[in-house]
Amino acid sequence: MLRAYGDGNLYGEPYGEAPIRVVFLHGWARRGQDFAASATQLASRGVGSVALDLPGFGASPLPTVAGGARLYAQLLAPALSEMGSEPLVLVGHSFGGCIAAVLAANEPQSVAALVLVGAPLVHSAPSATPPWRYRATRYLHAKGLLSNSTMEAARQRYGSSDYRNAHGLLRDILVARVNESYEDELSRVRAPVALVWGERDLDVPESVATRAGALLHSPHTFTSVAGVGHLVPTEAPNELASTILEFLS
Repeated sequence: MLRAYGDGNLYGEPYGEAPIRVVFLHGWARRGQDFAASATQLASRGVGSVALDLPGFGASPLPTVAGGARLYAQLLAPALSEMGSEPLVLVGHSFGGCIAAVLAANEPQSVAALVLVGAPLVHSAPSATPPWRYRATRYLHAKGLLSNSTMEAARQRYGSSDYRNAHGLLRDILVARVNESYEDELSRVRAPVALVWGERDLDVPESVATRAGALLHSPHTFTSVAGVGHLVPTEAPNELASTILEFLS
């Protein structure tokens, strides 16, 4: 059963009867349910956890302003301090991993360890130049020579699936996230970190984990999960649960 946290606008599913020691943060356009199998395994070992629906996804309403992982970390920080007196293990997948890294850097008293899963923590190598038609449309729109509807049609044709499926404030949040990179936060993390990546992750390749790990000054490990893509929480919940239990042993 979902429960409200923080100011009552953040919802999550608690697992187990024990005090919360682990908080799960899902990826973009996902929800806390992604972690159900891992959280159930932890509960069977006597570990309490909560899988949050991030603001704008699942049961949690949108924030009132746009912002990336740094804004989301500010929104989540009060809820973390309410969940217990002991520091927590944060498990963040993709967008949730970016939020977890910011929280660990800015709220170190609340974070015992980090498990970052397929998270776009630093910008990937530049992708191919956008098609010339899109670049021309964008230029003419900026000059006021093309309508907003024409520009939106170009975005729908050439933009990522996440961008095409997001609308209004949620799209502004996505743009803010994509424009963020977390080198500063990674350099300030002092909690131990486990980087867990799907071997076949095409959305956030393993090279991102390598570059992120080089920025960390805290103890950290890297695990490549064979045969798995970007959705490690649903494709490899056993491996994820095992990594979390190592921090709690």
